[in-house]
Amino acid sequence: MNWLDLPVIKKAQGIIQLPGSKSISNRILLLAALAQGVTHVRDLLASDDTGYMLKALAKLGVDITQTGENSYRITGTGGHFKVKEADLFLGNAGTAFRPLAAVLALMDGHYQMSGVARMHERPIGDLIDALRKIGADIAYLGHQGYPPLQINPVTLDCGDIRLSVKGDVSSQFLTGLLMALPVTGKKAVIEVTGVLISQPYVALTLAQMRKFGVVVEHVAWQQFTLPAHQYYCSPGDVRVEGDASSASYFLAAGAIGGGPVRVQGVGSESVQGDVRFAEALGKMGACVRMGTNWIESSCPHAGAGRLPLQGIDLDCNHIPDAAMTLAVVALFANGVTTLKNIASWRLKETDRLAAMAKELKKLGAGIEEGNDYIRISPPQNGLTPGAAIDTYDDHRMAMCFSLAAFGVSVRINDPGCVSKTFPYYFEQFKRIACFEN
Repeated sequence: MNWLDLPVIKKAQGIIQLPGSKSISNRILLLAALAQGVTHVRDLLASDDTGYMLKALAKLGVDITQTGENSYRITGTGGHFKVKEADLFLGNAGTAFRPLAAVLALMDGHYQMSGVARMHERPIGDLIDALRKIGADIAYLGHQGYPPLQINPVTLDCGDIRLSVKGDVSSQFLTGLLMALPVTGKKAVIEVTGVLISQPYVALTLAQMRKFGVVVEHVAWQQFTLPAHQYYCSPGDVRVEGDASSASYFLAAGAIGGGPVRVQGVGSESVQGDVRFAEALGKMGACVRMGTNWIESSCPHAGAGRLPLQGIDLDCNHIPDAAMTLAVVALFANGVTTLKNIASWRLKETDRLAAMAKELKKLGAGIEEGNDYIRISPPQNGLTPGAAIDTYDDHRMAMCFSLAAFGVSVRINDPGCVSKTFPYYFEQFKRIACFEN
């Protein structure tokens, strides 16, 4: 059966231990593989995306041993992979594909990189253009500007490295360059053209690089300087904090369903930008509390068919993934909710802006879709029951729309797509949900 029927949920309450952050997990795996020394990684996210990174690194000759549930021992290569020829398949894992492509482009091997059909529709041309300007030899095996790729040995010029990359398409391009350039040992300066989107994800990259001994100087998030002769060195033990994007679904459930719902594994000390989703819920009228390693949400006015929250007008550049959750929360808010600066949604696992608009309409919402915004008006007479929500092989679509069950029964098509980042999501969701009899 390739669907999941969720009956109406009348209340949400409980405690959830979050899985490890996808963004941190794949960054740490790559940095540990490039570092000098042995890294013990604990609380790694177990998902399709991290699985693709682990398999790719193993193919490249990295010594990886699983030492426990979600724990790994990784022997670093000192910046030079042993295997010089490999064919790597990365599924639809952008957090694995883009940084690994940048790293391999600055090495001396022959590598092919590919993914699922959707990955071959996700642009990578701006990253490849930047790498080619400093001597990388990369060919497109399909359409220009898109994977799959053929990567051949690099020919670096003498002297310092200077390059530029667009900041308004995907922050993963800048992340890839930042993570890759230390393997050259050269001083490097990256200029970002345009407005840098998803800035917190770049901050996350810099934080993980610091753990491995590489410090990047930056000016106003437009110029990044890596001093020469900085190499990755293992910090020994690294623990992955909980996933702030995954926290958004449970925190939203607490706000819509009364709560309290507490997520453990992420809090006020988090380095993830999506932790600020809690601020957005607070602006909508939820009661949000936070500790160093937990966040809790509730709403005393929820229930009895009321719309407990208030619509908001929000620039979502700082929470691009968690903003999807707000789009469904808007169904339970009085007034119109406008989510802006979300053009990056169109370049993700699916065209999330178009997909979100289409599925929200199935529930009776009034929708205005722009190039980089969505405006949502909740239906005046309640949500349309029995809608079958298509998920487009996109984990976040499936998890977001589970929240619609706080208003009506809903069917989630292809619920297994959550395995990309949170294989046991629906089991965890049902733990906090009190369904109507």
